[in-house]
Amino acid sequence: MSSSASFHGNSSLAALSAFVALVPAAGSGSRMGGTTPKQYLDLLGKPVIWHTLRALAAVSRLQAIHVVLSAEDEWWASYDWSLFDGRLVVHRCGGATRAESVANALPHLGAAGTDWILVHDAARACLRGEQVDTLIDALRDDEVGGLLAAPVADTMKRAQADGRVCETVPRDGLWQAQTPQMFRLELLQRALAAHSAVTDEAGAVEALGLLPRLVAADATNFKITYPQDLALAAQILRAREAFPA
Repeated sequence: MSSSASFHGNSSLAALSAFVALVPAAGSGSRMGGTTPKQYLDLLGKPVIWHTLRALAAVSRLQAIHVVLSAEDEWWASYDWSLFDGRLVVHRCGGATRAESVANALPHLGAAGTDWILVHDAARACLRGEQVDTLIDALRDDEVGGLLAAPVADTMKRAQADGRVCETVPRDGLWQAQTPQMFRLELLQRALAAHSAVTDEAGAVEALGLLPRLVAADATNFKITYPQDLALAAQILRAREAFPA
């Protein structure tokens, strides 16, 4: 496998490239139960995605924050997004999968092929702006791009169909993928066009034979997936308000 891409990192290209956030938010959040998509569930009096957008808006180097909704979304208009005026652009072109939503939105971002697109999960509401800055600093001259991730600390088990352990998987070298995932627009479009059956952007880039870079984050940047995750996210956000870094 090669780690080379069509863009080779250099200072002039880095200086000219913009950084754009893209938040796919067309999912239904079926694992949460209920009828409200998880990005709109209440978290400290605001929808989950509001906290996600606040973290991204704290990053001054992000030129804009684009949100991808489904055409049938009936929740977005119910909330106040005025905090993000001038930074937020909404696209109602979401697809059936994350990859489809991202691919549908990319042509509408007004970005150049060499610009960096930072794709972030709507339900990772505990992201910190400093983590995004760390990602940008680590990758702005990279030939491929990469993603935030955390080394796996727990023992990993593989289950068989009946729920019993069939294998203990060595955790050496294993990382848990997070977001944002940061790739140049042209590369991201090419990767998703060729490999749409992926669960994240890095997987599509890997399928081209390229090697995305892992940038260490921590476990607080988790994706709200199950009902109990809301309580944990609330604890983390409250603690940050009480004890700001």
